[in-house]
Amino acid sequence: MEQQKLPNSTLILVFGILSIVTCCCYGIIGLILGIVALVLSKGATRIYQENPELYTGYSNVKTGKVLAIIGIILSVLYLLLSIWAISVFGLETMQDPDALREAMEEYLGQQ
Repeated sequence: MEQQKLPNSTLILVFGILSIVTCCCYGIIGLILGIVALVLSKGATRIYQENPELYTGYSNVKTGKVLAIIGIILSVLYLLLSIWAISVFGLETMQDPDALREAMEEYLGQQ
């Protein structure tokens, strides 16, 4: 029987890459893409393990899963950093670069 491409293998790889690229969007977009890639990779891995001789493209699934995990970790770290910065400096200060610079200088001067 002819081998066929594993379903969603390319999509998992793309979502894994995008989860890393978009982790700096306050961590939310990268977190969502990483979780979706992990869920899809779980299903693709299950399908592949049932009949590995029928499918190709499992390397894309493994690579996408690793990238998704990295993207999730980076997104969570960036999300926590954003929450901390907003709680310390305030949302209004975070939106004004000059006010943020002054607040950072004041914060670093206190320590």
